[in-house]
Amino acid sequence: MAAAETVKTTCPRDCYDACGITVTRKNGIIANVLGDKDHAISRGALCGKCAIAYNGAWRDTALRLATPLKRIGAKGKGEFKAISWAEALGQIAAKFHDLIDRGAARTILHTHYTGTVGLLGGAYPVRLFNRIGATEVDPDTVCNKAGHAALELVFGNSLEGFDPRTARDSKTILVWGANPSHSAPHQDKFWLKEARAAGARIIVIDPIGHDTAKAADIHLKLMPGTDAALAFALLNVLHSKGLTDKAFLAAHTIGWQELVPVIEAMTPARASTLCGVPKTLIEEAAIAYGAGPSLLWLGQGVQRQPTGGNVFRAIAALVAFTGNLGKAGAGFCYMNGTGSRGIDMTTLTVPSLARNGASSISHMDLAATLEDPAKANAFVNWNNNPAASSPDQGRLRRALERDDLFHVAIDLFRTDTTAYADIVLPAASFLEFNDLVMPYFDLTVSAQVKAADPPGIALSNQEIFRRLARVMGYDDPELFETDEALISRLLAQTPYRGSFADLARIGTATLFPQPRIQFAEFVFPTPSGRIELASRRAEDQGLPRVPLPHADARPADGRVRILSPASLWLMNSSYGNDKVIRRRLGPPTITLHPDDAAEAGFAEGDPILLANENGRLALAVTISDMTQRGVGIVHKGRWPGASAGDANINVLVSGRKSDMAESTTVHGTEVRLLHP
Repeated sequence: MAAAETVKTTCPRDCYDACGITVTRKNGIIANVLGDKDHAISRGALCGKCAIAYNGAWRDTALRLATPLKRIGAKGKGEFKAISWAEALGQIAAKFHDLIDRGAARTILHTHYTGTVGLLGGAYPVRLFNRIGATEVDPDTVCNKAGHAALELVFGNSLEGFDPRTARDSKTILVWGANPSHSAPHQDKFWLKEARAAGARIIVIDPIGHDTAKAADIHLKLMPGTDAALAFALLNVLHSKGLTDKAFLAAHTIGWQELVPVIEAMTPARASTLCGVPKTLIEEAAIAYGAGPSLLWLGQGVQRQPTGGNVFRAIAALVAFTGNLGKAGAGFCYMNGTGSRGIDMTTLTVPSLARNGASSISHMDLAATLEDPAKANAFVNWNNNPAASSPDQGRLRRALERDDLFHVAIDLFRTDTTAYADIVLPAASFLEFNDLVMPYFDLTVSAQVKAADPPGIALSNQEIFRRLARVMGYDDPELFETDEALISRLLAQTPYRGSFADLARIGTATLFPQPRIQFAEFVFPTPSGRIELASRRAEDQGLPRVPLPHADARPADGRVRILSPASLWLMNSSYGNDKVIRRRLGPPTITLHPDDAAEAGFAEGDPILLANENGRLALAVTISDMTQRGVGIVHKGRWPGASAGDANINVLVSGRKSDMAESTTVHGTEVRLLHP
């Protein structure tokens, strides 16, 4: 019997951590999947959900798709027969060519997101859709695009954040609208706690009393939708106490004077009333952050509200007024993009293949678009599960029932979305092909290394689309570039000087010997070359010239505002089919504040019905002061088909768009609490 061997690889989930993994295999078969003890983030352990799923559903041959499938029953019933790759790709190619020949290429829609953040698995398929001339459902609009648009207006770049290693020089770390205890568990366990042990104060601004907030030195538990008002109140404290950095403002910003009257009007006392945060905590947090050097971690959740863009512009002003840039221990981070390590994403997507230009729609318009035969005749989803994760869930699923909508779903598993597809294509998992992973927090590059063969005749995303391009008769060389060649080209763009084989041996490489300083040269890629606190471009988009201290109105009597953050046991909808994970999740619940529960007549464990103009959702009540009056918490990511009523929280979420970038407003959802 062959001896056991180990393979280092990397978790490519939509997570800040990008943990190192050690796979043990025997006779070519995976025996277990564990954390890599040599990895700086995972330090020998995976988070609970990954440890369970990678040793459970991901390796369960009864759950994995192993061959292409063709629908034989009604849409939504999930009834299929196995077919060959030749038959599956032939049918897809014929349908696509028919639409292209009729001048309807734009009615081929494709939607994808972060089912993997591996560079090839996540982006390579876009090449073929560019060549076809299809319409992309803008992936970031379902998650974080308002924040990107706002930061690009102010700083010119939303994807160059602080280097986490610079925390060693920080006096304060402000976590605004993120929940590392669920979404970055190793950063929470190590990075934040070690920074605190080294003397940094941890401040959390969040409506929810999650574990990171509970462990913080200061928690500002604001009402949802009042973030901009709170940002201006923090600025008010700094301004009134002479703690703003006027030299920095004069040298590196434009428009700061226009904000001063607005800042002066938003006193901590006024903000306390609007936000529900004690005045003394506002003052304490402002002084700690302003003293600096300070880091600001901007969570993606905070901008998923109707005025999410304005919120980010207001928070960005806090960075500028305190001069917390361009020095050790200072900066902000929304995401660190691949460009921070030299990668040009057009190398992956090749937009030049789109001979008639690119076409896209907001994810908020997906349901309405799929309803309309003039706008959608074919639909391809890959790396996502829109029937579970998209807004307007009921409307979307009805649209997916259209018999004249040709639907191709690519996945590892049968999901709520694949049940509607005409053709289902089996995808390889991250354990079954080589790729590169660049985390959006640490400035590293990691190898995703093949540790086993995929089940049956499943293929990687990129190989599926290479084969489809060939069946369609295309000859563009970019559509057939091998994984090996592309990985080599991508690595050459980074500071890493080894080969992929070299990277595979160590797992993860640190690319810069010393912590990088964010905007060290104070060069900002805005039209003015400065931080634009007042923006002509914003005016051109129909937005206010400067951010405003807005606070959403409280829910009307009888309604509560629903927040749907990440669950401890799910990664978006990933892992929702693992039987152990499902047991850990327990029944779906809404967390209510004790006063709201008592007022509405609910006790712990009672059944409850949430209702609004979009739909209804049956849950059970749990009661906790981790939330606050007027706010209910329903964790996202459950599979509708595994939930009562065949629905999850997205059945209540509308396609309402944020103030910027046509992005999601999921955290602006309001419902009535009903007794069943």
